[in-house]
Amino acid sequence: MDSPRPRVVIIGGGFAGLYAARTLRRAPVEVLVLDRRNHHVFQPLLYQVATAGLGAIEIAEPIRRVLRTQANATVLLAEITAIDTDRRQITTAEGRTIGYDFLIVASGAVDSYFGHPEWEEFAPGLKSIEDAMRIRRRILLAFEEAELTDDVDERQGWQTFVIIGGGPTGAELAGAVAELARHTLVEEFRRFHTREARILLIEGGDRILSTYPPHLSNKARHQLERLGVEVVTGSLVTEIDERGITVGDRRIKARTVLWAAGVRASPLGEALGVPLDRAGRVLVESDLTVPGHPEVFVVGDLASVDAVPGLAPAAIQMGRHAATTILGAVEGRTSEPFAYVDRGSMATLGRRSAVAQIRGVRLSGFLAWAAWLTIHIFFLIGFRNRAVVLFEWARSYFTYNRSARLILLDREG
Repeated sequence: MDSPRPRVVIIGGGFAGLYAARTLRRAPVEVLVLDRRNHHVFQPLLYQVATAGLGAIEIAEPIRRVLRTQANATVLLAEITAIDTDRRQITTAEGRTIGYDFLIVASGAVDSYFGHPEWEEFAPGLKSIEDAMRIRRRILLAFEEAELTDDVDERQGWQTFVIIGGGPTGAELAGAVAELARHTLVEEFRRFHTREARILLIEGGDRILSTYPPHLSNKARHQLERLGVEVVTGSLVTEIDERGITVGDRRIKARTVLWAAGVRASPLGEALGVPLDRAGRVLVESDLTVPGHPEVFVVGDLASVDAVPGLAPAAIQMGRHAATTILGAVEGRTSEPFAYVDRGSMATLGRRSAVAQIRGVRLSGFLAWAAWLTIHIFFLIGFRNRAVVLFEWARSYFTYNRSARLILLDREG
């Protein structure tokens, strides 16, 4: 595959990697996108797949399809195991080596269990379609098990749902599970009332949504409590097992525990052999390049950049900046530092409930929910996905129905 044009290798088909590739669509370069999955996932809506609001296909799009009209782009399904920055080549799990002129590493982040990897078995996180399907199965099976048992204490355990971590993912999960129990399933079970389900959101800090102003954090808490969510702050989980959790000296029986408490950078950052921060993120230069290697860029959740949050808009901006800098290098221009433009943040907490901070404007309730819906529809990849998601949201808004409630059994688990 020798080419006279410079080769730009992009590791990761998430927001940062995909937008970097698209920014180079008219550049005089060869673009090679590598990912261990064949699809791009709209991660902000993974919680809706996990809580049966949307199907997996509605928030994912094959990477090949997204880049199908980009003549200078090639997509390969591959997992990267090593990066040799001196030789300018990467190695795949199959042992294949691929050379590059420029490299963009956008391999994202994984869940962090703060030194307790054994907790992952009992409290799955939410980073992929596979995670979302696993969580959906656990949630729906909990209601089925509650219907089967005659033991009151056992039923209470199945009807208690604990979400650990009060950031946007945790708050959104808690609100969605509450709506599922309080509205969607109320007429479908005969031996117990789903409205009696207990949903706890546990946060170690003094408030949920700590990156938002205190006023919006309080609004979010009140909106969740109106949905029936018990919000517990200032409490650290010290133990998790298949029967529940321990918070301090308090034991809570819960058969469904979900993790949204923290993330760490992809292990691929270590392969670059450069300094990392405490979360494993690469300490990049001001233009997002790796120290000593101006041809290597690290973007998205893997990059440690002051005052830049780990959100999709930030990843998109970093991907575009890396691509623009590469184009400038090809054309003989000097690089410019990355400047993050904060366009706001938002979290939805249930039907007609959300909080948002957009360019200094703070919203809550219905207005924030409408803004959240509009922006998320805009950023979905592919017209079909936008149309289907909009239809499903409209239908569930008027009917409370969640159509994606098939339980797919995991025969290995």
